Amino acid sequence: MKRVFLIVLDSCGAGQMPDAHLFGDNDCHTIKRISSSQKFNADNLLKMGLGNIIGLEFLGKTDNPTAAVCKMTEKSMGKDTTIGHWEIAGVVSDSPLPTYPDGFPDDVLEEFSKAVGRKVLCNKPYSGTEVIKDYGKQHVETGDLIVYTSADSVFQIAAHEEIVPIETLYEYCRIARGILKGEHAVGRVIARPFIGEYPDFKRTANRHDFSLEPPRDTLLDAVKNSGKTVYAIGKIFDIFAGKGISDKVFTHSNTEGMQESIKAVESDFSGLCFINLVDFDMLYGHRQDIDGYAAALAEFDSWLPTFLDKMQDDDILMITADHGCDPGDSHTDHTREYTPLLVYGQNVKSVNLGIRSSFADIAATCADYLDVEFKGDGVSFLSDILK
Repeated sequence: MKRVFLIVLDSCGAGQMPDAHLFGDNDCHTIKRISSSQKFNADNLLKMGLGNIIGLEFLGKTDNPTAAVCKMTEKSMGKDTTIGHWEIAGVVSDSPLPTYPDGFPDDVLEEFSKAVGRKVLCNKPYSGTEVIKDYGKQHVETGDLIVYTSADSVFQIAAHEEIVPIETLYEYCRIARGILKGEHAVGRVIARPFIGEYPDFKRTANRHDFSLEPPRDTLLDAVKNSGKTVYAIGKIFDIFAGKGISDKVFTHSNTEGMQESIKAVESDFSGLCFINLVDFDMLYGHRQDIDGYAAALAEFDSWLPTFLDKMQDDDILMITADHGCDPGDSHTDHTREYTPLLVYGQNVKSVNLGIRSSFADIAATCADYLDVEFKGDGVSFLSDILK
């Protein structure tokens, strides 16, 4: 019974890519930034070989790594969650998804406003915590929806849970998803509910993403179509718009995601378990919280041995990221970075694969190991890592 557990540490970038300046980034390195914090601890990841990855030697190398390691290059033209995960799953995006630095066009907002029966506030790139500070009071008073974006390809709708019930907000997002097609096919429509009273509004854990479907079949479709299980934990189901997924568990935090991962490794299935731990990005990267980010990685690191101890002999664990989000750079957006990859299992050799040319190599390797036919954009490195 072969199983692959693929854990994405959302935004845990491994250093600036050469073309980062084209994406508005300079001097970004998420892991290096958080390693300066007193909260940082990665002892178990370092034993696996995190510090042996090219560009991460400052963490400290080990002579006896327990995992195969490499640095992954994002081949797609983007630095967002959707494109990053699509590439991990074998689909490289040659063109970036649309972004709206000046807000969405009037015709898009007019169609949306008419469809939901509410007016719109803001319509600018904004920090999610700041936008409810600046527009939350007006929203509560008028019922108008707060619509905003970021440097990423997102259409975000913020609403107070007492003004717009959660299920109603989700329905508004589905309506927006239906409108945002063609040239305006953003990667994600995101529900951003909040609670509280002015000026102390607070976002809740009831966020929900409504993603664009991948342009073609991914690793997930190939695994599911072969009769094997694709088990999604966290926001994976949302990112892939449900395509190629057999079973799903939504989570509200890294801690909950790790708990669900333990349940998954203890269960019986054959196939892929795809896990996203979003707190790194959502709570700490975007909010420029270096210590919080470092503490979250330390929590994951301390949890890791529990998971490893429960793995079966034929299991393979892959730990990677989908982009960067340096919490100490000059902006609050994602950063164009390489990502780390650690591959662990009883049958995996502790080799260093250097720098891979695409995240899609992960999908090719997973398909190869699971004996699944998949024509993705990556190149398998399975023969290089199996004992």
